Amino acid sequence: MKKNIKEENYLEKKPICKSGLNWSKDENGNVTLEMENKGIANRIMQKLIKKPKTSYIHLDEMGSFIWPLMDGERDILEIGKFVEEHFGEKANPLYERLSQYFKTLEKYNFIEYK
Repeated sequence: MKKNIKEENYLEKKPICKSGLNWSKDENGNVTLEMENKGIANRIMQKLIKKPKTSYIHLDEMGSFIWPLMDGERDILEIGKFVEEHFGEKANPLYERLSQYFKTLEKYNFIEYK
C-alpha cells in the first residue's frame, strides 16, 4: 500500500519564535536573542574558560525586520513580500536568502514551524 505523502513547499512553512526563547528589541529596532548555554559541556566550559551562562545573538538589519513578523500565521512567502517591500533590491536574491536564514534559525533551535 502506498502512503500518500504531501510534499510541503519550504516557502509555505509558518515560522514562530521557539517557546521560551527570550528576545528584545532596542530603540533602533535591532533584535537581540538570548540563548541560555545549558548542558554538561557548557557547564564545563563556563568553569574552564569562563563561558557566559547566556549568549546574546544580535540580528542584522534584515533579521531584525523579519523576527517580529514570525507569528506562526505568516508563511515565508508572505514574509518575503514584506521584506521585498521594505528593502527593495537590497533583499535580492530574496527567497534564497530567506530560505538560508530560516534554515540557520532552525538549526540553532531559535524557531519552530506551525
